[in-house]
Amino acid sequence: MSDATFKILGYVYAGVVCTLIILVLILLRKHNKKKYQEILARLEKDKNLILSGAIQIELNKVGALINNKALEKQYKLWQNRYEIIKEEDIPKLNDALIELEELFKKGSFKARNKAIANLELNIYYVKTKSDYLLSEIKEISLSESKNREIVTKLKTDYREIYLKYQKNQEEYESVKIPLELQFENIDKLFAAFEQAMENNAYSEVGKIVKALDDTIGNLTVVIEEAPTIIIMGKKLIPVKISDIRNIYSKMIKDGYNLDYLNIDYNIAESEKKIADVFDRLNVLNLTDSIFELKTILSYFESLYNDFDNEKTSKKTFEENMRKLAIKCKRMLEIISKLSSKIEDIKYSYDLTNEEVKIIDELNISIKAIQNDYEVVIENYRNKSFAFSRLNKELEYLNLRLAKNEDKLELTLKSLGSLKEDEVRAHEQLDEIDQILKSAKDKIISYKLPIIPEEYYTQLSEASEAIMVMLEELNKKPISIRILNTRVDTARDLALKLYKTTNETIKTASLAENTIIYGNRYKPLNSTLNSGLKQAEKKFFKGNYKESLEQAISAISLVDADIHQKLMIAYQKQ
Repeated sequence: MSDATFKILGYVYAGVVCTLIILVLILLRKHNKKKYQEILARLEKDKNLILSGAIQIELNKVGALINNKALEKQYKLWQNRYEIIKEEDIPKLNDALIELEELFKKGSFKARNKAIANLELNIYYVKTKSDYLLSEIKEISLSESKNREIVTKLKTDYREIYLKYQKNQEEYESVKIPLELQFENIDKLFAAFEQAMENNAYSEVGKIVKALDDTIGNLTVVIEEAPTIIIMGKKLIPVKISDIRNIYSKMIKDGYNLDYLNIDYNIAESEKKIADVFDRLNVLNLTDSIFELKTILSYFESLYNDFDNEKTSKKTFEENMRKLAIKCKRMLEIISKLSSKIEDIKYSYDLTNEEVKIIDELNISIKAIQNDYEVVIENYRNKSFAFSRLNKELEYLNLRLAKNEDKLELTLKSLGSLKEDEVRAHEQLDEIDQILKSAKDKIISYKLPIIPEEYYTQLSEASEAIMVMLEELNKKPISIRILNTRVDTARDLALKLYKTTNETIKTASLAENTIIYGNRYKPLNSTLNSGLKQAEKKFFKGNYKESLEQAISAISLVDADIHQKLMIAYQKQ
């Protein structure tokens, strides 16, 4: 391909690229134009919606209601604000829309966006002014129907509470005068509302309606709650106070200390609080009244539990104080007897001072409990404290004494076990001697050709252990720990010898019987004959286990079940 051809292709390619770029720019321009036209249309629509006919219509309604200077003055102010929006604010928005349209045609992207944001903000500001003005005008133009509706409902509520009062006047005797004054006040407010509506004094109507709503709402609460307050404050709580005073006086005479309950002070404070509740009730203020009276009533009801608790505590205290004194005295007597014998016990069983110091510690601890007990009893006699507190103190002393009682019991068991171990050691010495004698008699009775060396070694060890045990038993003082070790060693060695004796005799017996059993097969097999002879030689040398194994090996040539038969025979032995 020639250079001219390449040049032509290059020109064509460049032309295509330029065409595409131009096309893209045209499309972008159209898209941006459409986008900004939509923005202008939206802003124009928002601006046009600011001033609707609603404001003028509502102003005309108010104009028809004017019959006093105050309403006329307010009407003129609203007209003036409407004219400002119509003649000043809306034209400014129109000018801003025109300027924005010009910017779309020739302005920069940044300038256009800033102008759009400013215009949106101004439209929102003017619309807010217009909406607020409309809401103010409607407060008057719609006030008659709205306030009539509210007052009609309030009259219904008022009739209900008034009828409830009339049917149950005896329940409201304590607040009859302030209630009837409040009823008169509400009647006057209803009359004032009608007068204000007739005079189109709408600025006063709202205040009257608000006063009616608050007064009837408060009166509803009074009618609902006053009977409860009166019953609690005049009947329930005074009866409780009288009953509490009687019980309190009787218990004081019976020797109870109830100072911690502060009953006189709390009764006085409760009566003050009740008087305050009724003072507030007379001005129809019931704030927290029921809560306060319920709290007072709950307090006096809780006192019955406190009284019962004191009675129970007294009974428990008087029962347990004697038991604790007896137990304390008994434990000190045991410790005293133990202390008098402790030197003999220390000598007899080789105990150190450290091992017996628990006795002195117990003596000191129990005497401290006894001293504390005397203080509690002194307080009981002097009526210094409530029985509930004295009972807690006694329970604590009982707990301390119980811990010391456990320690004393453990100490007595420990010391008692020393003597028991000594007696048990003498008993076990006889048992061990009997085991040793049984082993000797058994080995002799079987008349083995040779007694194994192992038997004599174990016999020597067991005999020596018994001698050491006997020496320990004859010592003064005896060390129980060492004695128990000697007893365990002697018993274990004697049992080991007895077991060895049994095993030796059983093995020798099986070996002998196996050889006798195999002799019947001697004529049938020379190898068996030779094996049995070797087994006999080992038997008479005292190698009973090897003799048994040799005999089994030889007999198995003619009797494959010999091993199983011997196992059965062994288990029977």
